[in-house]
Amino acid sequence: MRIHEHFLLALAAVLGMNELRHRSSWGGFVVSADCLLVAIPGLIWGASFLFIAEGLKAIGPNGITFVRLFIGLATLALFPAARKPVEWSAWPGVALVGVLWFAFPLSMFPFAEQRVSSALTGMLNAVVPLSTAIVATAIAGKVPERRVIMGLTLGLIGAGLVAWPTIHEGHSSVVGVSLILAAVISYGFALNLARPLQQQYGALPLILRAQVVAVVLTAPLGVPDVLAARWTPVPFFSLLMLGAFGTGIAFVALATAAGRVGATRASSAAFLIPPVALLLGVLVRGEYVATLSIIGSAVCVAGAWLMRRAQIGREREVKPSPSSVPVAESCES
Repeated sequence: MRIHEHFLLALAAVLGMNELRHRSSWGGFVVSADCLLVAIPGLIWGASFLFIAEGLKAIGPNGITFVRLFIGLATLALFPAARKPVEWSAWPGVALVGVLWFAFPLSMFPFAEQRVSSALTGMLNAVVPLSTAIVATAIAGKVPERRVIMGLTLGLIGAGLVAWPTIHEGHSSVVGVSLILAAVISYGFALNLARPLQQQYGALPLILRAQVVAVVLTAPLGVPDVLAARWTPVPFFSLLMLGAFGTGIAFVALATAAGRVGATRASSAAFLIPPVALLLGVLVRGEYVATLSIIGSAVCVAGAWLMRRAQIGREREVKPSPSSVPVAESCES
């Protein structure tokens, strides 16, 4: 067993995840370590929007992006699996992944959260699977199957419902939603670009190098914000959690879960991001979220679920080998 698997299974044990057995009046059911290991990335990334909002109390948006990437890179580098070699010939692709997966979208979210709530930002991340599927369809140059089209249509309707109430909240809110959608579209391109690279080199080595690129790109604007920051305990520890967990450990957990239960099942972690962001935004920060936006987020997740079911059906027909299955099917937020 690899070192990072030992670490995460130890974490699972600390959380009581090794084999949690619950009983109810309807009978018994078991929540295994594997199931909760799949949930870890979704819970972390769902909480990341709360951490961003708290971090903005002490530091500017560019500083948040730089700090989370720097801490995430340092955390990821601790895991030997992430330090496996990547050929120099792959670096142009790695650099583009660094821009589209990390530097650009992670720069958009703090600016967006200056204009809209952390809950709304998290709920709009439900569009990531839709964006990824649309880009993949364009690259393939063929019409997707009926279930995928249904999922895309439902998801896009849901995204429209999420964003609709912000139209009546003024220009600032519209700009915030636009920044989030720009980040989500960037994720769609990044995940499709990353797929062949991670198949060849592994997800963690690719992500580590991509974060190196992102740290370099965000430093010129991020370092001045860090130097001008006025730290208090809550923002400080929020950014520490955002970087170490949201930009580091969550990826290790996802890669470990994919290795144990398969990439498609591991990608289910993405379904947790919108509800976790919503709950934390409302309960911790007292944010108001329009009922229509909540309904839209649920519709969007339902559309992504339909597309995932179609993917599972294709995988059962093709039966790919474990080495051919992409690991990073979900996306950081």
